[in-house]
Amino acid sequence: MRLLLIFITFILATTNCFAQSYEELIEKSYDFLDKKDLVSAEESLRAAMRLEPGNPMNYALLTNLGSIQRRQGKLQDALLSYTAALSGRPNNPTILENRASLYSELGETEKALNDYDALLIVEPTNEEALYCRGLIYIQKKNYIWAEQDFDKILEMNEKSVRARLGHAILEKMRGNYEESERIFNYLISQMPRDWLLYEGRADVYFMMGKNARAMADINKVFIESTPSASLYVLRGKVKLAQYEKESAAKDFLKAQEMGYDQTIIDELIKMTK
Repeated sequence: MRLLLIFITFILATTNCFAQSYEELIEKSYDFLDKKDLVSAEESLRAAMRLEPGNPMNYALLTNLGSIQRRQGKLQDALLSYTAALSGRPNNPTILENRASLYSELGETEKALNDYDALLIVEPTNEEALYCRGLIYIQKKNYIWAEQDFDKILEMNEKSVRARLGHAILEKMRGNYEESERIFNYLISQMPRDWLLYEGRADVYFMMGKNARAMADINKVFIESTPSASLYVLRGKVKLAQYEKESAAKDFLKAQEMGYDQTIIDELIKMTK
């Protein structure tokens, strides 16, 4: 009996050594993030919330959890975490922005738009929200509203790169290619190593039928940076216009490997036959 009591005492003492507080578990999650151990960071946050499910700060942990899950590609889990966080802080700008951008990533533009609208009621001068909402308006072909959002950013910050980029995209979608090119030229003159700008200008050149200029910008990105799936698609389109069908097909298939929309790839591949 005495031996049994000693054993039980030892087990309890050992368990207490490993017991961690709510704050310690949160701190542990930061340590795991520093080590890029996302799985352990996620579990530490879950453990903290299991320990104190009623803690009013859990909305912040849920927000962090959503971002960690998003980095792991667990987009639906991240969406649930952000939504749970908002149930505790329905007007929190950071959580609204996180969920809005995730909705955009998931292609749920109406829900993203609702979150950006809610965010901008709380923070009417939030430049990131205005820019992102403007891009959604462009997708929906609400060009006047998009222009209003980009103009509002410029009213607050006349040097805003995002607002001018928004206008460049807007003018391209309106078919005002020369104006779009002019804006891209200005932006590139100010930020000559922003490779996304070259991709944007290359797309405008392609729309204008200036394929040699488009390819020059595309090649610059391929040489200086890591090309995106969308850039492979654009290069494939330029090659198609130059009757290089076999080479274009390779670019489209590479974009497919990188996760580009399968439906679009299928249609483009048909054009290479």
